[in-house]
Amino acid sequence: MVKRNDICCAGEFGEGIKVTEARPLRGGMMLVTFSTGEKRLFDTTLLQGAAFEPLRNENVFNHPVLFHGVITWNNGEIDIAPEAVYKNSYAYESMAI
Repeated sequence: MVKRNDICCAGEFGEGIKVTEARPLRGGMMLVTFSTGEKRLFDTTLLQGAAFEPLRNENVFNHPVLFHGVITWNNGEIDIAPEAVYKNSYAYESMAI
C-alpha cells in the first residue's frame, strides 16, 4: 500500500489514476490535474515517435480532449495513458499572489 497526500492506494501509486483536467501551456507544456487532486506539469515535447509528431502543431496540441480520464488529441488518434503522464511529470505548486 502506498499513501500520498492522504490517499491510500493498493499496489503501486498511479494505478487507476485519471486525468480530470489538461490545460495546454506554452512550449508543449501542460498543466494536468489528476483524480488525486494533484496538479503536475507534463512536457509533451519529450514524447517520441511518429504518433506524437502532430502535437508539434499548436492547433492540435492546444485542443486536448479528455476521454474516460485519458488525454487525447486529433479525434482520439493520439492518446497517452494517465499513468505515463503522472510518472513523467513533476509537481506543480501554484503561488498565491
